[in-house]
Amino acid sequence: MSQEPTVQPSVATVAEGVARISWEPGENVDVVRREVAAALVDHPRVEALVDPDDEGGQRLATWSGMRREGVMRGVTVDGGPVDRVVYARLATDTPVHEPAGFRELLNSFLPRKRAISQMLVRDEEGRVLLCRLTYKQDWDLPGGVVEVGEAPREAVTREVEEELALQIPAGELLLTDWLPPWSGWDDALCLVYDGGVHPASITASIVEQAREIRSAQFCTPAEVREHCADFTARRVEAALARVADPTGAPAYTESGR
Repeated sequence: MSQEPTVQPSVATVAEGVARISWEPGENVDVVRREVAAALVDHPRVEALVDPDDEGGQRLATWSGMRREGVMRGVTVDGGPVDRVVYARLATDTPVHEPAGFRELLNSFLPRKRAISQMLVRDEEGRVLLCRLTYKQDWDLPGGVVEVGEAPREAVTREVEEELALQIPAGELLLTDWLPPWSGWDDALCLVYDGGVHPASITASIVEQAREIRSAQFCTPAEVREHCADFTARRVEAALARVADPTGAPAYTESGR
């Protein structure tokens, strides 16, 4: 059996009710767990700041019962700015040995993927409704980010109403498109729902949300290629292909391919 290091984890009070714990590389997880529990007797919160490149330290923080809270950027260490992953445990957290506590611990560090819901709305000539956005040059389908705890189908119906003042219930799922990391964005899943066929005159009733939408109009396939980024155009084309084959299963693409 390996011997425990002679240097014990360091625990210091860094703010009212907040203790910060640190340890030497190779520290035993049972030792850190005991120190965290001891610190919680007098502090409502115990935290640790771990180097993002220190995978062993992150595992140790997790299995000692601390939840991952995020990345603190620009922390000053040895006179220079560095990033640190913040782990913490509160005195009120569910004990890890209980099923709910263990699930909450896992939930804090398992990967999370952004979800975007969009709607494919066509007119009677087969054109597609596109939005010209305020925050980027290329155009896109109406829709937006799915909120935490929100169903993607509900999200796209809500977004279309908020952005365009159109009440169009989302139909069946046409396409799941994986978006790789791009231009400062993490990767995401884009879910395209069928918005059905509507008279072109519905654009007269559109009220754009000025913060995000410059304008919205029905576009031909050629105009989709002209106005959209290439991966968006491919996504629109894949969704249209799915509409043309209603007996097929919902399609899956990666960047529209």
